[in-house]
Amino acid sequence: MDIEERLNLIKRNTQEIITEDELRQLLKEKKHPKAYIGLATTGKIHIGYFIPMIKVGDFLKADFKFTILLADIHAHLDDQKTPFDLLDKRVKYYKEIISAMVSSLGIDAKNLEFKKGSDFELGKEYTLDMYRLAALNTFDRCKRAAAGVVRFGENPKLSGFIYPILQALDEQYMDMDVQYGGIDQRKILAFARENLPRLGYKARVEVMTPMLPGLHGTKMSASDEYSKIDLLDSEETIKKKIQKAHCPISTEENGILAFLKYVIMVNKRDNKEKLIVKRAEKFGGNLVYDDYEKLEKDYLSQKLHPMDLKAAVSEEVNKLLEPIRKKMKGKEDLIEKAFPPAR
Repeated sequence: MDIEERLNLIKRNTQEIITEDELRQLLKEKKHPKAYIGLATTGKIHIGYFIPMIKVGDFLKADFKFTILLADIHAHLDDQKTPFDLLDKRVKYYKEIISAMVSSLGIDAKNLEFKKGSDFELGKEYTLDMYRLAALNTFDRCKRAAAGVVRFGENPKLSGFIYPILQALDEQYMDMDVQYGGIDQRKILAFARENLPRLGYKARVEVMTPMLPGLHGTKMSASDEYSKIDLLDSEETIKKKIQKAHCPISTEENGILAFLKYVIMVNKRDNKEKLIVKRAEKFGGNLVYDDYEKLEKDYLSQKLHPMDLKAAVSEEVNKLLEPIRKKMKGKEDLIEKAFPPAR
């Protein structure tokens, strides 16, 4: 695979790369660059995580060595979303279920590894650099960086202001060339590029993909079960949630179309498969798609009805989740320990 092919794999379905020229140069200089994504081990994993997992697969196909950072300390710093006594249990859950996702997508995981934040974020040099960056940044600068990710209430906790400092240092202390995240991370990634050179370290390439809208069309909500699909939801639950989903004749605030664009059709294309939308003969019979653009055009022109689209998406989501449900069967105790009933 030549440099342009590798570059196009990384670029596909991204919203922003800072910067593309630096990424191209990196691919010229290194045969196996190193990239990572940091996942704060907070709530249960939902289908929105398929977007980053597909991108992880793209990095691996482009000959990167890739690390999934299970950011346990970050999970506590973000307004204690994960209590301290649950950190290790959440890490175990994340590793198990993300491994199942990677397997479900058929990703070759030979050059993929998991790392836990607390395994290196408590080291002496790391901690000294944390203090150095804290001395170089104001509350306002740190809050602005973290605002799209960290939960700041009326009386924000100090921990939230430290969050972007740790995320910047992670790039250096894991010796990474690229950090990848959702577009909600943009301000934190820009903070890292701005601050690492102030300590004499190099700025890294930052790659961002879009966020998947919730089933209501707006941002997914942890407190609203019907805004998202949990990876372990039953087949029936998934059908009900998708039937109730907001699906306007528009690409705006349409979680169904977004999941088709960034997950289902990408996965189909990678596996040389087509999407079949089943319809009765009296409604024109089945529709077959091998690219998202044609599907979107048919939907917006109302050749494809929302209910037929939802039925097809329900079937495809269940196909993706069935192997995950099987791999997690028998691990209910792990999940219960990671997410005990409210105390």
